[in-house]
Amino acid sequence: MAQEKRILSAAAVLGGNFLYALTVKLFVLPANLVMGGTTGLGLTANYLTGVPLSAFVLVFNVLMLVLGWRVLGRAFAVTTLASTFLYPLALEFWQRVLGDFVLTDDILLCTVFSGLGIGVALGVVIRAGASTGGMDIPPLILNRLFRLPVSVGLYGFDVCILLSQTLFQPAEKLLYGVLFTLIYTLVLDKMLLMGTARTEIKVVSRKSDEICAAILTQVDRGVTLLEGESGYLRQKTQIVLSIVSNRELPRVEKLIRAIDPESFLVISRVTEVKGRGFSLKKDYREEAKQ
Repeated sequence: MAQEKRILSAAAVLGGNFLYALTVKLFVLPANLVMGGTTGLGLTANYLTGVPLSAFVLVFNVLMLVLGWRVLGRAFAVTTLASTFLYPLALEFWQRVLGDFVLTDDILLCTVFSGLGIGVALGVVIRAGASTGGMDIPPLILNRLFRLPVSVGLYGFDVCILLSQTLFQPAEKLLYGVLFTLIYTLVLDKMLLMGTARTEIKVVSRKSDEICAAILTQVDRGVTLLEGESGYLRQKTQIVLSIVSNRELPRVEKLIRAIDPESFLVISRVTEVKGRGFSLKKDYREEAKQ
């Protein structure tokens, strides 16, 4: 099982980098889009100090790699090191294969599809436990230390980098750069939550035992009974709490209404659930005999 996970992780890092490079080749380069990240930071540094772009990117990536190693661990640094070499190789591969082929040079189309492609590519790589290096690492560190969403950190850093390029880029290009950054961070956010979002159900009912049994036996989902008290009559009651998948929600709701049409039902969306039945395998235990 561990070997399979490593193979899938390596395949995700490989596929994500090739998709990133393909997006750059088809949409970023033809429209000469303004980008954030290490490249955008290097362009600003080159304008202000004259330091060569390639030298800045190399030094900055090495510094970020060391920082990622210290904060995020050795395994993360190893997979990031792989991306550091995979991305330029993948970009060279697509340039050789596609040559001078241009799908479109419309700047709006290139902006939109660049955001979609890079958002998906980054999401695939980050979900594999790696990154493409450079400015991807600080948001991951902030997420680890302060639980700041990765997409928010990326968006914040990229907007600052884009604004720094107002010194030498037309205002229109910068506006397209902000749109590109917004699109790819939104897509990245959806990618990181894909498959982890669930639905929380809370039920207040006089038939809580029947509802509990129905969810356990017919839906095969865990249930927790919470002690509660009605605010008006001060009557003791039980609150049925369960987490189900989005696809199971209509079935569970129909089941609850069939048992008690007057039940009070609260449905909430949760971004991530960990534990038995979700991140861990289910554990069925028989009641101990007396």
